[in-house]
Amino acid sequence: MHVSLLFAVLVALVPVTALADTRTEIRNLILEGLSYTNQHGTSVPGTIADEGSVEFWSSGGLMQMVTNTNSDEQFEYFNGSAKHIEVIVLVEGKAAVAQYYQEASMKPAGSAAVPNYRTRVTEAFVKSEGRWRRRAAHYSPLVGGSGTSQTQTQ
Repeated sequence: MHVSLLFAVLVALVPVTALADTRTEIRNLILEGLSYTNQHGTSVPGTIADEGSVEFWSSGGLMQMVTNTNSDEQFEYFNGSAKHIEVIVLVEGKAAVAQYYQEASMKPAGSAAVPNYRTRVTEAFVKSEGRWRRRAAHYSPLVGGSGTSQTQTQ
């Protein structure tokens, strides 16, 4: 009887543990990506899904299609962080959505400086070839903050 009860408890915990893995992977992806950009002045290469990423940027304007060939943002300087990261697992190990706040001071190459970047972020991720990649994103500035100065892909 005790063995079957222990087995039932362990089986019941497996989905919770599995969900925690995807949540942790996405959270780490976001934090490591910001750290990389802070250090290197560019976004992490290869983070866009093969199909591209459909995005609304915090600068306003029309929907953008970002591909792996036009996704390498370059910054003269970038100092950013993320707060309150929430990850919603859609399909364990395959698809997830992250929502969080991002703060930064930055100067995108060829654009005006943004000293008070404060935005809400929603990003959809899919796992492809063993890596999480962005498939869609929406960035909207917080009241009192500003969006980016970028308005289109290269």
